[in-house]
Amino acid sequence: MKIWSTLKFIADHPLNKGRKIKALAGFVKWQIGSRLVPGDVVYPWINGIKFFVHPGETGLTQNIYCGLQEFHDMAYVLHVMEAGDTFVDVGANAGSYMLLACGVKGAGGYCFEPVPSTYQRLTNNIKLNDLSARVKAFNVGVADKEGELFFTTGLDTTNHAVARGEADDNVIRVKVLPLDMVLEEVNPALIKIDVEGLEMLVLNGMRQTLKKASLHSVIMELNGNGKRYGFDDKDIMNSMSDYSFRMYQYDPFHRILIPASESNSFTGNTLFLRNVSFIQDRLARAGRVRIGYMEI
Repeated sequence: MKIWSTLKFIADHPLNKGRKIKALAGFVKWQIGSRLVPGDVVYPWINGIKFFVHPGETGLTQNIYCGLQEFHDMAYVLHVMEAGDTFVDVGANAGSYMLLACGVKGAGGYCFEPVPSTYQRLTNNIKLNDLSARVKAFNVGVADKEGELFFTTGLDTTNHAVARGEADDNVIRVKVLPLDMVLEEVNPALIKIDVEGLEMLVLNGMRQTLKKASLHSVIMELNGNGKRYGFDDKDIMNSMSDYSFRMYQYDPFHRILIPASESNSFTGNTLFLRNVSFIQDRLARAGRVRIGYMEI
């Protein structure tokens, strides 16, 4: 993220409302201070949960600047998940969502991260927070069937499976598995899928998982990246509709679910939900969580 985009992101973030100058000063402080410390910094985040981070690590540093990088969706995880639930993270990166669901809220977890260097950062954060007993991490990609795909390695949070005809100097061959193979005896409550366009292959490999009554929420990004693999966002919407999931946005301050449709949908992460009355009960009774200077 370029510097001006980063500064705008910080200034416009909902958790920085009323304290934009302090938030921007925090950005400057991090940029200077983190470079004076050799290696990774251990950053204390929420409710005693912490993570390893270094300068330039986009997702985690935005948690430092703003409290929650992806405010609405991360807040949803904090409000809807409970101890005893199971959280599944496909494309876990360094584990921000895992730390919220499993660290802060006490859920069990299954995390999938295909890039070895990023997987190492994920497992480091699991160990740092003593979550190894509850969280299983897999250094594999997720697709529609068992096999191998090539993945980029130098794009931080936007690493992805290499499409036909795509050129990139930094690629590796990675084993991929369908979720149904790994989760056959697992009953997830919430699945987050962040695979930069490969969503339809992931969905095609989790048809049995999508039928499980325990699963009430799926978080996926709709941004047109599927076109590089021959898929359209409408394919995702139709597939999820077949399993009775509907699209929503979440207002964390008022704990309100806002229905979306194809005509008024939005780019970015989308909540696909079913059993909405059950979800609303959870959102209403969830305890407040302090994030930096604000409680939600």
